[in-house]
Amino acid sequence: MEFALSEEQAELAATVRAVLAKQADSAAVRAAAASDRGYDDRLWATLCDQVGVAALAVPEEHGGAGATFFETAVVLEELGRSLAPAPLLATVVAAEALLAGGTEEARQRLLPRIAAGQVATIVLDAGRPVLDAAGAEVVLTVTGDDLVEVERPRTEPVGTMDQTLRMARVDLAGARTTVVGDGTVARARAELVGSAAVAAMAVGLCDRALRMTVDHSRQRVQFGRAIGSFQALKHRMADLLAELEIARSASWAASYALATGAPDAEQLVHTAAAYALEAAAHHAAECVQLHGGIAITWEHDAQLVLKRAHALGRLFGPPHRHRAAVAL
Repeated sequence: MEFALSEEQAELAATVRAVLAKQADSAAVRAAAASDRGYDDRLWATLCDQVGVAALAVPEEHGGAGATFFETAVVLEELGRSLAPAPLLATVVAAEALLAGGTEEARQRLLPRIAAGQVATIVLDAGRPVLDAAGAEVVLTVTGDDLVEVERPRTEPVGTMDQTLRMARVDLAGARTTVVGDGTVARARAELVGSAAVAAMAVGLCDRALRMTVDHSRQRVQFGRAIGSFQALKHRMADLLAELEIARSASWAASYALATGAPDAEQLVHTAAAYALEAAAHHAAECVQLHGGIAITWEHDAQLVLKRAHALGRLFGPPHRHRAAVAL
């Protein structure tokens, strides 16, 4: 049995990685995180216009590429690796919720806008901070049993530990709202897709942290030898590699199950999220420790890795909640 990306999926990953290498290096990531929007408009336009990342899982009849959530997860893994701030996570969760629970009229009206690159987000719990809410052009919320479209709601930015992820509270008072579908179905899909999406991003983050650590261990010299030659450190990095590959396998299995509507998709998603999020936390901690004192400075990217790992573990629930869901 071959468990690998297809030729087209591998090419998609390579294309996204090439774009991110050119437009989302460390300096660009920091500049985007400090900007008003929290992400690079030029990079987002490139990803949407030239690669079509926002359109991947949108059906062709609604202006999309007609691919599946698995292809979107391939892109999310690359975004996790680069640490690039981009509103794809919030947008794909909202789009999948609309696909699952929205009326045909709402899908025909809103999905083409999302596929074209308009940022979307969804409020699942009133009062809780929402990802990319301040700049979203399509805002959905689950109110009772209804999926509701909200036009121009007021938002209040919320400070975050990870400046590459922007959060805000959404105030629905006074905003124009329109019921556009079944909120129960939309919520269930949004929570599963969100959990699978952060698992994919966590896998990319693990890959980034491990590569940074291995590269540093080859260059850092102590006692006249590169620290990567010390057996104890070799074992720790080998353990990280094994953890990364297991997390990647779990993430791919969950994303594929969601994309194909497999009956065990929910269990696979929670398993992947639990494993990948814990792996990201472990990789980030080891990245900081094995880099030594330089890793706790503002100038080094290890602090960005640590903050992203912390944030991913809270967006759609920490690992222990996903493990509990599997046990039910």
